[in-house]
Amino acid sequence: MSSKHYDLLAIGGGSGGLSAAERAAMHGKKAAVIESDRMGGTCVNVGCVPKKVMWNAASIAHALRDAQGYGFDVMVNNFDWQQLVSARDEMIQGINTWYGTYLKDSDIDVITGQASFVDAHTLEVNGEHYSADHIVVSPGGVPMLPAIPGAEHGITSDGFFALQEQPKRVAIVGAGYIAVELAGLLRALGSEVDLLLRGQHFLSSFDSMLREVLMEEMVNDGVNILPNISINEVVKGDDGLLTLHAQGGHELTGFDCLIWAIGRAPNTMDLQLENAGIAKDERGYIPTDEFQNTNVPGVYAVGDVTGRAQLTPVAIAAARRLGDRLFNNQPERKLEYENIPTVMFSHPPIGTVGLTEAEARKVHGDAVKTYQTRFTPMYHAITPHKSETAMKLVCVGAKEKIVGIHMIGHGVDEMLQGFAVALKMGATKQQFDDTVAIHPTSSEELVTLR
Repeated sequence: MSSKHYDLLAIGGGSGGLSAAERAAMHGKKAAVIESDRMGGTCVNVGCVPKKVMWNAASIAHALRDAQGYGFDVMVNNFDWQQLVSARDEMIQGINTWYGTYLKDSDIDVITGQASFVDAHTLEVNGEHYSADHIVVSPGGVPMLPAIPGAEHGITSDGFFALQEQPKRVAIVGAGYIAVELAGLLRALGSEVDLLLRGQHFLSSFDSMLREVLMEEMVNDGVNILPNISINEVVKGDDGLLTLHAQGGHELTGFDCLIWAIGRAPNTMDLQLENAGIAKDERGYIPTDEFQNTNVPGVYAVGDVTGRAQLTPVAIAAARRLGDRLFNNQPERKLEYENIPTVMFSHPPIGTVGLTEAEARKVHGDAVKTYQTRFTPMYHAITPHKSETAMKLVCVGAKEKIVGIHMIGHGVDEMLQGFAVALKMGATKQQFDDTVAIHPTSSEELVTLR
């Protein structure tokens, strides 16, 4: 059993692991990435990248619908799901291939297989031992299935990206961003969609304004939203269609596809963390301090496996800062987990950064003041199907420092990045007011709120 030594070993070829290895190599260190599946992780293969392709297709479907209002006599003869999926998968394959070339050019080794800890500085992969001064644990997460009879008749978000045929009638179970995104794009592309919520609302961690507006928009788009539904059993009929049995004797039938979007679990099951003494919580997440250190010296965790801000750019940012701290004499280098901007690719999209109004009031009480607006954007002024935009600024104190920006509507996904920089820099409402508006745009509303 041979052993090869590295300065840094990264478990997981996703955003976190790749970025940690890349930054180590940039600083002249010998690094390797261990991955059992396709390079790029969830984001590239079964996450944000293919999701954005599907969202783009759904947006084009909406644009074709809107074209009538602008004088175009458009007839949509067909939508070819397989052509879209084929083009999407070819693009992703290109990214996978690029990673292989890039890692080789960067002198970063790729070790293919499942990693498990032997001790705090040694990993085993396919019977071979690999040791390192520093080990970064970044295996990402996996979608969950509920523990009910017949759950296997449904698919997860991973299964959604394997669909070769478009579902005709689909049930989506979940109340998070994955459930909402899949419901919106499938409906836009022509599927009948039932979105089943365990509680009364979806997106519980988002500002209430965003939840309310999105629910209205999705209902207007034809998504059937069913609150307070708890599935007990799934039965597949002889015709291949699914029946969902819910608490209270409710029965939902006639689905050719069921998607579970009930959350994700950390992918730590096969790592044998106990061999290195690495602590994890009751859900399997690996706690870290503000510098990504686990409880074991020389072992770090980044990305979804930490349970914090499960977003691709967060994993990248944390891993790069860790590499700078370890190998470039920047002992205080770390990621600040506050004020992380994020976009949800619903229909219409959501952009949000900072505190919600409820969070701000919990901390700052009566010092909170909000400014908000709701309007029909110019794009939709002459379209037959209207869609609204809503925006909110959450401010605190006498200087009205902006601590939260929340938007939903056409184009907000591309608006948020610059406004997030302003919030990160401590901008006030007066500074927004003093910025000359760009007209005619929706974004000008954020600097003209009264």
